[in-house]
Amino acid sequence: MTTNNVHDWLNEHGDYLYRFALARLRDPHQAEDVVQETFMAVIKSNNFAEQSSPRTWLTGILKHKIIDLMRKSSREMAASDLMSDQDANMDEFFDDKGAWADKPKVWDAPESALEQKQFFKVLQSCIDKIPAKLATLFVMRDVHETDNEEICKELNITTTNAWVMLYRARMGIRKCLEINWTGNHKQ
Repeated sequence: MTTNNVHDWLNEHGDYLYRFALARLRDPHQAEDVVQETFMAVIKSNNFAEQSSPRTWLTGILKHKIIDLMRKSSREMAASDLMSDQDANMDEFFDDKGAWADKPKVWDAPESALEQKQFFKVLQSCIDKIPAKLATLFVMRDVHETDNEEICKELNITTTNAWVMLYRARMGIRKCLEINWTGNHKQ
């Protein structure tokens, strides 16, 4: 493998790798860093065996770089980031059987609302308001439809923890959308 190959791969796959990293990390600077680290690892290792496409191979390296960064960040994350004052108030949404006490308000054609840039901005704003690890989990599971096993592996969490965190993320986003999109929030 030559430096020209790496340069060609950067031109051909760099944007894809950046978007992939950005979707998982939600931080443009961190996404740039892990993509750079990916290409540095490629240059250092110099061992592309051509058993897969370059994009698949590069994505595999990138996934490991993202996992390493998430593990490092999770070690540095304070426990208070995972807990929120809103958690205590979430029980009001469910009855004794665990069903919705008050069904979510009907939104005017959610499919068309999702296509609207305005809704996407509000949704992104709501995602940005929840703790980073919860937001990452929500985006991986509900936006990118990543399977639970891969999510648990990437975030280094148990399945039970993933479900609890996903519940908290969804509830936080639901509450935010009710306030900022539908205007139907109960005080």
